[in-house]
Amino acid sequence: MSERYIIPIFVPHLGCPNECTFCNQRSISGQMKNITIEEVKEQIEKFLKSFKNDDIEKEIAFFGGSFTGIDMSLQEDLLKTAYEYIKNGKVSGIRVSTRPDYIDKERLSLLKKYGVKVIELGVQSTNDYILKKCKRGHTFEDVKRASKLIRRYGFTLGHQMMVGLPESTRLDELKTAKDLAKLKPKIVRIYPVLVIKNTELEKDFKKGVYQPISLLQAVETSKELCYFFAKKKIKVIRIGLQNTDIITKPENLHSEVVAGPYHDAFGQLVEDSIWYDKILKEVKNFNTKVMEAELEVNPEDINSVVGHKRENLGKLKDTYDLKLKIKQNDKIKRGNFKLKILKTYEDMLEINK
Repeated sequence: MSERYIIPIFVPHLGCPNECTFCNQRSISGQMKNITIEEVKEQIEKFLKSFKNDDIEKEIAFFGGSFTGIDMSLQEDLLKTAYEYIKNGKVSGIRVSTRPDYIDKERLSLLKKYGVKVIELGVQSTNDYILKKCKRGHTFEDVKRASKLIRRYGFTLGHQMMVGLPESTRLDELKTAKDLAKLKPKIVRIYPVLVIKNTELEKDFKKGVYQPISLLQAVETSKELCYFFAKKKIKVIRIGLQNTDIITKPENLHSEVVAGPYHDAFGQLVEDSIWYDKILKEVKNFNTKVMEAELEVNPEDINSVVGHKRENLGKLKDTYDLKLKIKQNDKIKRGNFKLKILKTYEDMLEINK
């Protein structure tokens, strides 16, 4: 997906029929009250003024809650407000996130009328037992029906899934990814489960009924899901919740996060790990012990290659005695690299003869 500016409008719990065990949308979104039409306009104007590049596509996104579950008249008012910015050429489209059981022909016709291009479904899991355990209030059949209808109406389909739900295993999550791929979404978001204050999951955690997965488990599973979706040519557009003043480290005073695999750069950790795997695989393709190598990459990939707190370079040195030198090359496409061997173990033996 090409780079674009997103103007986020949060409508927490508007249209949401129930409380999932893991969910407190007002905490997750950082929006503690429902938004008004005037506030929507102010938010859009504020973001438009902050964008530095007028040539990059701009999109209004209604997040939080279940957009298509909102009262139809209010839903139309929100869409009309956003649509004015499409008509005057200031934004290119609208995207919404919603529940699969709140998709039907009437709702899709309304979204189509006002320039919505992308619909993301909060799926979380395709295992009906896990969905029931989390009190989602819908089934996988609802997901299949809604996904097909969305695609039939010509919208870009997106799916959101979670890692570490109660009683969910890594195999369950890989099965969810496979099930979703069959429904042909163009985009996917992956969210590791965090224990949020004032949720049923917090009560279960404090009772010892629920144990969140570790940060390492969350990174490894998310990475495996990224590999799978990449093979299916499905774009992963986000990994992990957006860091905010209240979605932050559990030890921070005002944090709403009680426990779980939180990291303020979780998606970066996953990307770093993917790069580590790629580099290591290439090094191992050489039929010799590599001691020093030069890696040419796009400048925008440097941070991922080096790793958080230089962890990738440290692991290569500590585990494989490999010193990696990084060279920037803006002619190399992002995600690609060139590896040049500078010194091998055999070279060292020749020197010491």
